[in-house]
Amino acid sequence: MKNNIIFSVLFCLIANLGFSQTDLPTDYLSSDFHKDRRESLRKSMPENSVAIIFANPVRNRANDVDYIYHQDPNFQYLTGYKEPNSVLLIFSEDQVNGDNNFNELIYVQKRDASKEMWYGRRLGVDGVSQKLGFSDVYNGEDFKNIPVDFSKFDKVMFKNFRNDVRDSKRNDADLYSLIEQFKTKVSYESIPSAIPADEKIVEVETNIDVKTLTTLMASLREIKTKDELVLLKKACEISAVGQIEMMKAMTPAMSEAEIQGIHEFVYKKYGVEYEGYPSIVGAGNNGCVLHYIDNSKMSAGKEMVLMDLGAEYHGYTADVTRTIPANGKFNTEQRAIYDLVYAAQEAGIAKTVIGSHMRKDIDKAGRDIINQGLFDLGIIESVDQKHLYFPHGTSHHIGLDVHDLSNRGLLQENMIITVEPGIYIPEGSDCDEKWWGIAVRIEDCILVTKDGPVNFSGMAPRKASEIEEVMKEQSILNAFSLPVLD
Repeated sequence: MKNNIIFSVLFCLIANLGFSQTDLPTDYLSSDFHKDRRESLRKSMPENSVAIIFANPVRNRANDVDYIYHQDPNFQYLTGYKEPNSVLLIFSEDQVNGDNNFNELIYVQKRDASKEMWYGRRLGVDGVSQKLGFSDVYNGEDFKNIPVDFSKFDKVMFKNFRNDVRDSKRNDADLYSLIEQFKTKVSYESIPSAIPADEKIVEVETNIDVKTLTTLMASLREIKTKDELVLLKKACEISAVGQIEMMKAMTPAMSEAEIQGIHEFVYKKYGVEYEGYPSIVGAGNNGCVLHYIDNSKMSAGKEMVLMDLGAEYHGYTADVTRTIPANGKFNTEQRAIYDLVYAAQEAGIAKTVIGSHMRKDIDKAGRDIINQGLFDLGIIESVDQKHLYFPHGTSHHIGLDVHDLSNRGLLQENMIITVEPGIYIPEGSDCDEKWWGIAVRIEDCILVTKDGPVNFSGMAPRKASEIEEVMKEQSILNAFSLPVLD
């Protein structure tokens, strides 16, 4: 009895504390935004279908410590709910269960005073109803009794499972349990995952569809709403400010980790929750590793430093890259490669218009310039020579993912993509060694509008001469020093 009283008092204290919090950001996307996105998905769904979206799993870091939780982008987009162990169902038509009509259901984590004391407040059923605007909200443990016969639908649409979710074994409403219960309800295990090549393919009649939902969500997410563009613009501008402050603060003695830290310090000053992806800071030859995230070199010296970092603001992530000389001045070879990449990016940005294709138009425009330039500099033997000095594509969509969902069609108004040509000449390359170790990427976030491309990250200088001028400015961080430790 005593323990019950203690937990009852604790629950009330936590509940009151949680729902009385007011000193929070005021620019989160509204419940109306998420409701509108659900309605848009519903209108695009086939008749007599249901879409099921699961939250992301909790990932273990080590022992009893988990990684910071990050919601599944589709789940975030459709609900605004940021907690794990939950599932959303959206129906193409109204469903009837007794006296209750519904066209969506959401199952969420139940309130738990002891867990909230350790890990923070949960919204629970009442919170999801009040704050997120759902009418039909249930605790996750009720999912096993969901009033839905999945066999009656023509299509049961969901993203296929990868069997990579842990079973906590202490919670029959964790994500693992929700998925297993769902698999049973839709006879998922009866669908053959693979058929040996020497066996006859047997048609299995099923209403399970693991492809269409991704296509539908891509169609929605690749075109940004006005509300989304506000957040994306802020994420891009914060990332650009980080680049500017780093240009001012850069010295040859700086380590890659210190450079990363300055960028991320700027992000936190603006209230950014996360980085959109692991920060890439590569000095010299390290910049030739496209996704270099060790950031362990102790000093940049006289080399170029490639800085590919993006702030994630309220779920929306930027992707901005600048490459600068650590000593503040491009040498002849560095400048030649840099100017070539800049010209390629200018050509790509000019092609970022309604009706363009990212590969056939934007990528080709920049690649033609780079190939001609590498030939003129004697780095390749002909403009048609196959090489790995520009090994990646020029563009991708950004949004709730740094490589956001898209159907890879022609560009439309209010899509936002990166334009990021690059040249990477690793040590030991088949060219004059004066070029070795030079890596340049310039990347910006470009909005497609009816009036032409708009550079959301354009406040960070891109021209070589402008970068050199900014690097002459003093940084307030120059006065920040710490004691020397053994």
